[in-house]
Amino acid sequence: MMKKVILLINKVGKITVYVEDQEQAKEFWLQKLGFVLKFEQQMGPNAAWIEVGPSDNEFTTIVLYSKAAMEKQQPSKVAHPTILFSTTDIESAYEKMKQNEVKVGDMLKMPFGTMFKFYDQDGNEYLLREDK
Repeated sequence: MMKKVILLINKVGKITVYVEDQEQAKEFWLQKLGFVLKFEQQMGPNAAWIEVGPSDNEFTTIVLYSKAAMEKQQPSKVAHPTILFSTTDIESAYEKMKQNEVKVGDMLKMPFGTMFKFYDQDGNEYLLREDK
């Protein structure tokens, strides 16, 4: 007899990235990586809630949260997550990021996929991997 599996989590909702300057971070994600602004709201005089995503239709967003604000609220929470993004055309993405002056690492061709590192305006590291 098979047991019914109850799905507790069905999507990744939001990933928080703590940034030094929210406006610079927003510009980086929108202008250099081509993301769209999904939501923005002020949260007091020195911080805003800013969400960006790869497209209007994408459910998962990245929250660009003030590092200084989080350090005041919960200092132990300020750590940078490892985020692996997906693309269907790694060569085009690599060239476009370089054209947009995004710092990128070397292209790595591994048996399990081709990928490269890229860095945001604060030097945070991300991975982009080709999924076919």
